[in-house]
This record gives sequence, structure tokens and C-alpha cells, in this order.
Amino acid sequence: MENYKKIILFDGVCNLCNTTVQFVIKNDKDDLFRFSALQSETGRKLLAERNIDTEDIDSIILIEPNVAYYTKSTAALEIGKNLKGLRTLSSILLWLPESFRNIVYDIVAKNRYKWYGKKESCMIPTPKLKDKFL
Repeated sequence: MENYKKIILFDGVCNLCNTTVQFVIKNDKDDLFRFSALQSETGRKLLAERNIDTEDIDSIILIEPNVAYYTKSTAALEIGKNLKGLRTLSSILLWLPESFRNIVYDIVAKNRYKWYGKKESCMIPTPKLKDKFL
């Protein structure tokens, strides 16, 4: 695993999450991110290493190796800070209290399957994108 790449753990069966991953891949001009589904062996290992319980957090987690990990709205905004076009907005929104941001985030996360649908299995990356997935 590349120790300097930021790792995004996502719900591999969630259509919203998969669309978000595709958006990040498309806009990750500096090749900063790697991806793993929460349900994958690698995802479960990374969660266990950090004692993260998916009963509490089951949607998105950003891991910056040897630095920290972020969850919920903070993870989403930290990812956005690294994407052209979202840097300024993400930086501004990070100034809002995390408790307020997470109320909005939790509403979307709770309803994501109902609003956006769900896949039967995790996304399989194309051969071109395979190196971006752990």
C-alpha cells in the first residue's frame, strides 16, 4: 500500500457513494486518493486497525496515513479540499460546527439507499482504474 496516498473508505453497495467515488477519481488531478469499499477485506482491515465501528459510521471515511482519519462530513469536506473547484467551498464549510454539519450528513446517510438506490454487490473497477483500488 502506498503510505502517502489518502484512502477513501466508502459503502461499496451505495449508488450515491459509488457516484461520489467516480466524481473524486475524475477530479483527482494530483492522484492523491486510493479507494476501498468498507465491505472489502482491505476496508475491514483498515477499520479494525483504527478501531472504527461500522455500526456508528457506515458511509465514508478518509484516512491520511500517519496523520489522522476523518469521518462523516469532515471526511467529505477534507476530500473536497483536495479537488479543484471544491477547495474554497470545502474550506469554508469546515468552519461550521461539526455537530451541525453531521446533522445534515446523517440525514443524507440515513436515506441514501431510499433516495439513490443500492447495488447487489460492490463496484468492480475497470482495468484502467484498478490501481486506484486497494
